[in-house]
Amino acid sequence: MAKTKFSKETYLKWYEDMLLFRKIEEKAGQLYTMQKIRGFCHLYIGQEAVAAGSVSATRIDDNMITGYRNHVQPIGKGMHPKYMLAELYGKVTGCSKGKGGSMHMFSKELRFFGGHGIVGGQIPMGAGLAFADKYNGTDRVTLTYMGDGAVRQGAFHETLNLAMLWKLPVIFIIENNGYAMGTSVARTSNVTELYKLGSAFDMPSFRVNGMSCEDVHNAIYEAAERARKGEGPTLLEICTYRYKGHSMSDPQKYRTKEEVEEYKAQDPIQDVLQKIKKNKYATDAEIKAIDDRVKAMVEESVQFAEESPFPEPHELYEDVYVEENYPFIREN
Repeated sequence: MAKTKFSKETYLKWYEDMLLFRKIEEKAGQLYTMQKIRGFCHLYIGQEAVAAGSVSATRIDDNMITGYRNHVQPIGKGMHPKYMLAELYGKVTGCSKGKGGSMHMFSKELRFFGGHGIVGGQIPMGAGLAFADKYNGTDRVTLTYMGDGAVRQGAFHETLNLAMLWKLPVIFIIENNGYAMGTSVARTSNVTELYKLGSAFDMPSFRVNGMSCEDVHNAIYEAAERARKGEGPTLLEICTYRYKGHSMSDPQKYRTKEEVEEYKAQDPIQDVLQKIKKNKYATDAEIKAIDDRVKAMVEESVQFAEESPFPEPHELYEDVYVEENYPFIREN
């Protein structure tokens, strides 16, 4: 992978974005224990560099689609966190009108196509988005994320085959945090270096340090450039780690405290912060201003979610079908 010299502005944006991701997810965890948020809730804490590096390496009009650990990605693409938090509350002001909840965030405007609860279900959909862009002659790229457990799905291999066959502008990103729920990669796969799965299709495939914004950015940028040139897809295994359980109900008995602490020592937020301080990109006062801005945004988001109304009963019957006028259908 090529080495890039990143600007002061990039480091400051990474820090602020990742801090916002971390704080809004920590708040979501607190609110879940208070029963303000119901159902499932999968937090992204620890994996922030994957989202931050992906966003800085791509364009705002590129597509993004992922699984159900999907709270922060739309925020990275520009959504105010209050709309995400309102969705977690099931409020009508949420980004999916309160109908999707934790696992089904969505933003047509930001070209964020979910949040999908079916494991691996988003993989062929990501290729479909890329197919549409190639068919329509755009130079957009689709980032298709999945967990390490999702690569066990047959649809993963079928999609990689067609994506290479048709040279689709898609980047397949395995966010390998080591565990599919509570099952380690080694217990489910003879191939533990998951990027090697792309070799069966002659797909450019790489392993990336997911605790480094720089490494993620470089890998995503190079893959996006290949895709925009018509050279087809890339498979990236981005190795990261979640500090919390698979979901809020996970007792985490499958890993040791020492293992978690080992990864926390590589925390991407602290890594970026130390580089900001080392290079004198911001004073202590300026860093505190960022921290205060993030804190205020989280507080604003909680207030917005609390004060927003729940959907009215008639909403059950809306957004079920798309209303279209088909002139070729005979009216009775």
